[in-house]
Amino acid sequence: MKTIEIYDTTLRDGTQAEDISLTLEDKLLITERLDTFGIHYIEGGMPASNPKDAEYFRQVKDMKLKTAVIAAFGSTHRPGVSAEDDTNLRALVEAGTECVTIFGKTWDFHVRHALGIENDENLRIIHDSFRFLKSNVKKVFFDAEHFFQGYINNPGYAIECLKAAVDGGADCLVLCDTNGGCLPEQVHRITTEVIKSVNAPVGIHAHNDSDCAVANTLEAVRAGAVQVQGTINGLGERCGNANLCSIIPNLQLKLGYEVLGGSAALTQLRDVSRYVTEIANMPHFKRQPYVGDSAFAHKGGMHVSAIIKHSSTYEHIEPALVGNSQRILISDLAGKSTLQRKAEEFGVHMGDANKILEILKRLENQGYQFEGAEASFELMIKKETGQYKEAFEFLGFQLMTQKTCHESTSTNTAIIKMKLPDGELVHTAAEGNGPVNALDNALRKALERYYPALKEVSLHDYKVRVLTGGAGTSSGVRVLIESGDHSSRWGTVGVSPNVIEASWHALVDSIEYKLHKDKLIKE
Repeated sequence: MKTIEIYDTTLRDGTQAEDISLTLEDKLLITERLDTFGIHYIEGGMPASNPKDAEYFRQVKDMKLKTAVIAAFGSTHRPGVSAEDDTNLRALVEAGTECVTIFGKTWDFHVRHALGIENDENLRIIHDSFRFLKSNVKKVFFDAEHFFQGYINNPGYAIECLKAAVDGGADCLVLCDTNGGCLPEQVHRITTEVIKSVNAPVGIHAHNDSDCAVANTLEAVRAGAVQVQGTINGLGERCGNANLCSIIPNLQLKLGYEVLGGSAALTQLRDVSRYVTEIANMPHFKRQPYVGDSAFAHKGGMHVSAIIKHSSTYEHIEPALVGNSQRILISDLAGKSTLQRKAEEFGVHMGDANKILEILKRLENQGYQFEGAEASFELMIKKETGQYKEAFEFLGFQLMTQKTCHESTSTNTAIIKMKLPDGELVHTAAEGNGPVNALDNALRKALERYYPALKEVSLHDYKVRVLTGGAGTSSGVRVLIESGDHSSRWGTVGVSPNVIEASWHALVDSIEYKLHKDKLIKE
């Protein structure tokens, strides 16, 4: 079985994405996780570009990596300066990595207009850069910048650039679709022609500006490329780089290549994807193939009915192969099979499925959405089937917001009155950053003495959606809240013409779900 080398450039190319900034500690943590995953090469950055990257290469030397080789990144030497005197090349050598990757011009248009030199001089620059690096570094790779555009416009010169790198000692020629404009057929054809023309291993580095980076990468491999460059989650400049979270399972599961040591490593894929987004402080892209929350989520009643019989009816692989799992979504498109499946997941008795389905469709028509609020849906089933235990009796609340012209912020106070299961009347007040936070604080203050486990609950997300925009400020609203404790997260929903009331319903569901989940409600 043919092995494909995976070269990860998340820490360099990925950080060029808009809204992405990684600290030194972030980069070291991601390095450790990628190494555990089994990535062959990790490109750490450009040691000559900034102090953070220079420090990264100093500290990464002390890490006990198991599989990954760290690569430093830079460019061919500057025109008018010898390779030995070029500060960029010297910084690459001083980084002390086992591997160095440099990019160089292979499109004669760039040679003339970007570098402002003659074609022959560019060939000397490429050759001399590799000659110098190869005498100091074990492995040296050539990122042939804008190669496909260069080959289309002047194939002879583009090949000469590759041969100059090989003559200088390059260990792998990485063909770059730098502006992301190529289509799969072009990449396959040109890669095939290159492999026939040069005596060196070939790799692929694709950008996603035409939404073809993954397909282009796979075509290059099919044509004979043995190294794949990309980033976790497709992070990168403009529209991003080729997404390794799609490329790796496609290579292994669909094309039969050996990648990262086989199936055991592949089960880490979703965790690696989420680890990088968490470290980068980004939201997870739920519709991402293979690793997204929606990748194996089913909503339509006929779909759910079919996958209950056999998951292959609507799933192209077993979700567990990439560390993901099947999800059944609750909505007004659901059928009885969907509801029965969810009830089994919740561990509750469904009762009359037709009745529950009718209630679900009525609530969704009113604006409820249970896809991200399954905790509210579980509580609804329990209430309708007699499996619900009341944690407290709500008697009322009052909100006060005060702001004067001399204060920059308002003061928000919530007063709550309720009865506990032992008959005690509780009357509490609390302040908060806004009325919803004040309600949350007052609710917890009233209940935590009786239910101490509620101290574990924290609010992770709060979203408000206007349901009928044409009504302006009198529109109905839907509030979705995500809460969690030390072991799990759950979503709840509230709907009302009043945003405070909608928020209250979602907050109460969140608290009640915790108490039901952990069987804490006292008789």
